[in-house]
Amino acid sequence: MWPLIKILPAKTNFRFVGFARYAGVVSVLAAIASLFLALYPFTPPCGGLNCGIDFKGGTLLEISTAPADVDLSAVRQRLGAMDLGDVQVQAFGTASSALVRFQTPEGESNEQAIEEVKAALTETLGEVSFPKTEVVGPKVSGELFQNGLMALGFAIVLMLIYIWFRFELQYGVGAVVGLFHDVILTFGLIALIDLEFSLTSIAAILTIIGYSMNDTVVVFDRLRENLRKYKRMPLRDVIDLTINETLSRTVITGLTTILALGALAIFGGPTLFGFSVIMIFGVVIGTYSSIYVAAPIILLWGVRRDDEEAEPLPVRT
Repeated sequence: MWPLIKILPAKTNFRFVGFARYAGVVSVLAAIASLFLALYPFTPPCGGLNCGIDFKGGTLLEISTAPADVDLSAVRQRLGAMDLGDVQVQAFGTASSALVRFQTPEGESNEQAIEEVKAALTETLGEVSFPKTEVVGPKVSGELFQNGLMALGFAIVLMLIYIWFRFELQYGVGAVVGLFHDVILTFGLIALIDLEFSLTSIAAILTIIGYSMNDTVVVFDRLRENLRKYKRMPLRDVIDLTINETLSRTVITGLTTILALGALAIFGGPTLFGFSVIMIFGVVIGTYSSIYVAAPIILLWGVRRDDEEAEPLPVRT
């Protein structure tokens, strides 16, 4: 029985297409609910999302305690009790430097809030200097939010063009619908569990797009090969066969990725927790969309079966 991977069946025969209609209904309802959670209330810049400092604006302080090291946990605990909204503390450069980001409380000026934070940090850390102080206004934050959304849209368009040239248009449409499905549901998750939405979240969603597209390309590549090999087999049966043939690879890849991300979520601290949770959800939903969103669109649209015969692989003796 060793290695334990032998417990998994070498060949499966699940009827995925038979459940595609029900999965489609679930996906549509989930996408509608996710859009509502992400957009309501319809207030700029982030609607129902919990915007971080990157998109709301705030103050950035660089602190230095050289030659001693910065006690990041003490800084987080001290600033967390000061009603500064979203507070971010992260290491920067050497162990004696760190970056602190915070929001200005309502009714206070930026200068007053900065002085209060500096006094609190001096009290907590002792001798500390502040090499850099920056204030990010709402206008700059709004531009960052728009640029982040544009980056997501641009990535999806490039994926459509790539799949169109690599396969056919219907493959590209299937892949892009799957990507939109993954992105919308990820936004819904962020809004549902009130994760902070920041530039790190944008980076996580872009990574999900790449992972989902990679999984979809693997399925499409095997589907095209099987369409040449089984010319008389009904399309729904070819799709089922293709998904079953790539299932073990998909499961193993997804599980290893989730194990790594799980360790990152547990031991990576609060700075990487949101990124890890978003990525874990993206791996799961990206695998689902490859099977129940992208592939069924090929079945609905139809696909051209090339007259070219599949070339047999040489048998080595």
